[in-house]
Amino acid sequence: MNLFEHSHKETIKKEAPLADRMRPRYLEEFVGQSHILAPGRLLWRSIQADKLTSIIFYGPPGTGKTTLAKIIANTTQAEFLSINAVLSGISDIRSCIEVAKKVRIEQQLRAVLFIDEVHRFNKSQQDALLPHVEKGTIILIGATTENPYFEVNKALVSRSRIFQLKSLESNDIENIINLALSDKERGFGDKKIIIDSRATKHLANVAGGDARAALNALELAVLSSVPETDGELKITLEIAEESIQQRAILYDKDGDSHFDTISAFIKSMRGSDPDAALFWMAKMIEAGEEPRFIFRRMLIFAAEDIGMADPQALVIVNAASQAFDYVGMPEGRFHLAQACLYLSTAPKSNSAFAFFDAITTVRKEESNEVPNTLKDPSRDIKGLGHGEGYLYPHAYQGHWVTQQYLPKNLQGKLFYQPSEQGFEASIKDNVAQHREAQFAASFSQNSHKFLEDSNYWEARTLNSSGELLGELRNHLTEWSNLTKNSLVLILNAGDGLILGEFLRRISDETIYAIVESLEEKNLIKSIFEKPAYGIIPNVVVDKNTNPESFKIENLCFENIVGRNVLMKESKKTIFLDKLKKWICEKSYLIFGESVPSLGQRLSDLIPDNFLDFGFRKSLISAEEEIYNNSDNFQSNWSPSKLKKELELNNWNIHRWEIKEFITPTLIRKKQIINWFSLENRSSQKTYGQELSKYFSKKELEKLCNTFNDSIGEKVVTWESTTLFMKISLKDKA
Repeated sequence: MNLFEHSHKETIKKEAPLADRMRPRYLEEFVGQSHILAPGRLLWRSIQADKLTSIIFYGPPGTGKTTLAKIIANTTQAEFLSINAVLSGISDIRSCIEVAKKVRIEQQLRAVLFIDEVHRFNKSQQDALLPHVEKGTIILIGATTENPYFEVNKALVSRSRIFQLKSLESNDIENIINLALSDKERGFGDKKIIIDSRATKHLANVAGGDARAALNALELAVLSSVPETDGELKITLEIAEESIQQRAILYDKDGDSHFDTISAFIKSMRGSDPDAALFWMAKMIEAGEEPRFIFRRMLIFAAEDIGMADPQALVIVNAASQAFDYVGMPEGRFHLAQACLYLSTAPKSNSAFAFFDAITTVRKEESNEVPNTLKDPSRDIKGLGHGEGYLYPHAYQGHWVTQQYLPKNLQGKLFYQPSEQGFEASIKDNVAQHREAQFAASFSQNSHKFLEDSNYWEARTLNSSGELLGELRNHLTEWSNLTKNSLVLILNAGDGLILGEFLRRISDETIYAIVESLEEKNLIKSIFEKPAYGIIPNVVVDKNTNPESFKIENLCFENIVGRNVLMKESKKTIFLDKLKKWICEKSYLIFGESVPSLGQRLSDLIPDNFLDFGFRKSLISAEEEIYNNSDNFQSNWSPSKLKKELELNNWNIHRWEIKEFITPTLIRKKQIINWFSLENRSSQKTYGQELSKYFSKKELEKLCNTFNDSIGEKVVTWESTTLFMKISLKDKA
C-alpha cells in the first residue's frame, strides 16, 4: 500500500458513519446478546479458544451479526476472508476457495469465510460452498436476517451451528449511545455534548433493538445541532424526537415476520390475553395481512385450543367470518375484533389432540378387528354371531351401560382427557365414572390378564401415574421460562423426565446434568445419544450433587432445576448454600419436592367396616410417629418449616406452590405383601418394618390380610402432595 492509498483509507475510516466507526473490535467491547456470549457459553468459549466450526448468525438488523464476524477476524489466527452475497457470485466463491487452499498448503492455516446476507445466494451458489465446508477447506460464518432453516440450503444448515441474535434491550442501546458520546477516537468524545437522559431513553426505545438505528439518529442529532457560545452542544428530547422518526412496521407476508406475528397472535389467544391478541392482530391488519387468513387461523384455534371447553367458539368464529364476507372492510374489523376477543377470553382445552393419539395407536397396533358385539348384524348372512351380546344403552337407566367398545387388546386405553375448563369440566366426572366402571368390569372378567402383563391402565395408575409425572415436568418447565439458549443444570436427572423435555426446548446450548450412578448415566446416554436438535447433554456422576464435577471454570447457570433433590438431604439449606457459587445474576433454583408427611396414609384406604376403632386408632398413631420421626429426614420435614429456614438463610422466594394430586390407583395384592414384608430388600425400611415397633408379628399379619381383603386388586383414590419452589439469593434477586 502506497502513501496515497493509506491516506485515502484513513480518510474513508474517519468519514465513515458513526455506527460503522463504533463497531466493537474485541469480544470485551461487545454489548448485549448475553444469552450466547456470556462467559462459559458455547460461542464465547469457541471464540476465545479459536476453535470455531461453521456457524450462521441469524437475527434482526443492527443486533451485531457482522460485528461478531469482525471480532472473530480480529481474534482468530486463521486466514479471514469476507464477501457479501448481494454483490458476489460463483467466481468470488471460487477465488476465496483458492485462497483457502493456498494458505492451508503454504502456511498450514485454516481459512474462515464470512458471507454477509448469506440467504441472498441462490441454490447453486450455496451448493458451490457445500463440498468445501464439508471437507473443512473453509470454516463458514454466515450472517442473515432471514430464518436460515427456510432460506439457507438444508445441507449447509445441518453442517453449521445456528446462533440467533435478539433485538437489543433498551439499556443495551443506552450503553452503546453513552460509549459513542465518550469515545474520543471513534465517537464524539472530543466534543462537549450534553444529552438529556430522556433523549437517550427515547433514542433507545424507538430504535427497537437496532443499535445502528440509534447511532445513526444520534449522529444526525449531533451534526444538525449548533453548539452554544461556550462550545457545548445540547441534545434535548425534542431534538432526539426529530432525529429518529417512528419506525415502520416490520412485516413481510412471506417471511419470518408473517409467521412470527401470527404465532404471537395465536399464543396470546391461547394464553387468554385479549390485549396482546388485539395488538398482534392490529399489527397484521395495519401491515396489510389478508383478513381471511386471520379468520382461517381463528377457526383452527377454536377447535384446537378451545374445543369442548366451549363448543360455541367454533360457531361464533364461523359466524363472524361469514359476516365479514358480507360486510367487508373497514366495518368488518368489528367482526375480527369480536372473534378475537371471544377466543381470547374463552376457557381453553386441547383435548381434541386425542384424535392424533388414536391415529398413532391405529398405525402401531397389529390387530384392530371390530369386536363381535359391535359388528353389523344385518350383514351377518352366515350366522357368525355379529352383534350378539351388544347392550342397547337406551334400554338402561341413564341411557348408559357398562360395555367395552375397544378391541380386546386395547381395553383400558385412554385417548380423550377432558380438561377442567368450561363446558368440558361439567362432563369430566361423568366421563371418568364411565371409564372406571368399564375398567372394573373388564378387570373382574380378565383379572388374570392384568396380572400377567402390563397394560395402559395399569401403567397409568400405579404409583405416581404418567399424568402426575407429566404435570410435575410441565410445572418445572413452565417455571423455568426456557429459551433455545438457556444455560441449565438439572439435578437428580437419572430418570430422564426433566432432561428429555429440556432437550426439546433448549436447542442451541449445552445442558448440564448430574446423576447418582454410572447406570443412570449409561441410561441417559442410551436415550439421548442422538437428540433431535444435535445437543448432547453434559452428564456427570456425583452422589453428592456437586457441580465441581464438570471441571469447567466460570460456569454460571440461569436455572438449577430438579425433582426430589432435597428429599435425600438431611440439612436442606446447607445443601442449597453449596449451589450459591453456581448461580449468576437473575438465576433461580426451581425444585419439585414430594412431601411424604402431607401425602397418602395407608390407614385411610381401609374402609370403616374392615377395621375396629381401637386398631385403627393405633395404626393412625403409629403412622404419625413414623412420619414425624426425627431420624427420618426424608419424611419429617414440612413446606412451612422449609420456607422459614430459607427466609432466615438469605433466600428470596419467588414462587411457592403446594399442589395436591388425587390419582386413581390400582392396589395389587403383591404390592401389599411387599409393604408388610419384614425382610431388608433395600436401604429403606419397609412399611412393615416401621410398624413392627408398634405391633406384634401376629397383628401385622392381621393388618396385611385386612389390606388384602379391603383394597387388594381394587382401584383406590391415592393422594399425594408436591411442593413447587422457585428461589434465588436476595442480593441477586
